[in-house]
Amino acid sequence: MERDIEDFIRNFGQLARAAEQAQPRSARGQELIDALTEHLGTAPSGVSEVVEEVPVHRLVDADIILESMTAGGRCIGIGGGDQRHHMSLTDMVQDSGMHPNFPLGPPDYINLPVGPDEQRQVIGFGLRLFTHDDVPVAMLQRKAEPRSGRETAALEILCPERSAVTAFLAEFRRRMQHESVIKGQIVSLSPGEYGPMSAGVVFHTRPDLDRDDVVLPDGVLDRVSEHALGIANQRSALLEAGQHLKRGILLYGPPGTGKTHTVRYLLGASAGTTAILLSGQALGAVSEAAQMARAFQPSIVVLEDCDLIAEDRSFGHGPQPLLFEVLDAMDGLDGDADVTFVLTTNRVDMLERALAQRPGRVDLAVEIPLPQQRERAALLRLYAGNLPFSPGAIDAVAERTSGTTASLGRELIRRAVLRSALDAVPASDEHLVAAADELMDDGAALTRRLLGSGGDVAEQDAPEGPEPGMPGAAAHVGWSSFHGGY
Repeated sequence: MERDIEDFIRNFGQLARAAEQAQPRSARGQELIDALTEHLGTAPSGVSEVVEEVPVHRLVDADIILESMTAGGRCIGIGGGDQRHHMSLTDMVQDSGMHPNFPLGPPDYINLPVGPDEQRQVIGFGLRLFTHDDVPVAMLQRKAEPRSGRETAALEILCPERSAVTAFLAEFRRRMQHESVIKGQIVSLSPGEYGPMSAGVVFHTRPDLDRDDVVLPDGVLDRVSEHALGIANQRSALLEAGQHLKRGILLYGPPGTGKTHTVRYLLGASAGTTAILLSGQALGAVSEAAQMARAFQPSIVVLEDCDLIAEDRSFGHGPQPLLFEVLDAMDGLDGDADVTFVLTTNRVDMLERALAQRPGRVDLAVEIPLPQQRERAALLRLYAGNLPFSPGAIDAVAERTSGTTASLGRELIRRAVLRSALDAVPASDEHLVAAADELMDDGAALTRRLLGSGGDVAEQDAPEGPEPGMPGAAAHVGWSSFHGGY
């Protein structure tokens, strides 16, 4: 009985091996080897691989450029399950010689944004077979796979002539330096789960703000605009005199006073300029942002709430605070780079210490102070739009809300409209005054602070002080209260 079982097992094994050998080669996962051998004209196992890394947020640019450079070729997919993501193209070739398990099929695609409302299907895992200068080239284009240890996208190239690879990559890099869907648009680098290198791109619609939509003390917006946007108009004169174009602007002041709104105005007034927005952990990608700004100039790099990283080493690349890396990236640009860095902060005391240790990066500091009564009235009129509030009521509420910010003014109008809706009647002065009483009540002090107001309800408007951005400007109303709130 046992001998019969042994004979059966032996005969079954022989039958299985014979059946395997009788299968067509394409059914045994050797299509990859066959396709590469046919295209390259030689066994792929004897060809060295060249790898070109591509940042995650530039994969869509690479895909567009490669589609142009490989026109006339074809793109195929490689099967094999998840193991293909853990193996290089060379590894798959070598493994196919022993365990043929990489059949061919359609390439994998991913959707990536190319604008605020546009997307493109990009090859996420596909083998491009083409010729460059009449030399056959095989290139695996793959997206980043951080879970598999691949933090960047990559091009893995097999070519029997190394000089052809060198020439191909030289052209690819040159085009990557100057061609991008990012150029002329507003983007933010979103922090990736696996660190700055895995950051992606978010496209934003360019703001459409009129000059009258920004309510600041006289002269403040003009100074900021002239420095951020006007210097480029004198490019030739500055460069001929050996002066640099890059500039740094620091906007400082309490929360809710209009720093971000001022930035939005600059972005709206700079059509055709590339803008890169960094905040929070995305500031860890500042070096890449500086490179993008240099390549796609004229450009603006906005670094929001820099005080939050003034002493933060948690996601930097070294022992120094991340802010120093920001300042070093600013200093590393060439003098002819038409790049504006705009930094915003609610805690200029935190930032000033760091700036003093890296002097020269910021050449204009402008305070965005708490609005005075005239400015509060202008803000209320702006937020009210066509609502039928009388000039007298607006002036009275502006006087009543001393020490508050633009954010509170916006909330005040919203509450007035809500009150009128609850009463089922059109909005009136009565609703506006009631909303002001509600927000300025002693019991609403925390609400006012959460809206960004820095002053006490009993605090009166400060007299006109030094020009914003000049020494002594920090003495405006609410500055001491602002510091005390943190």
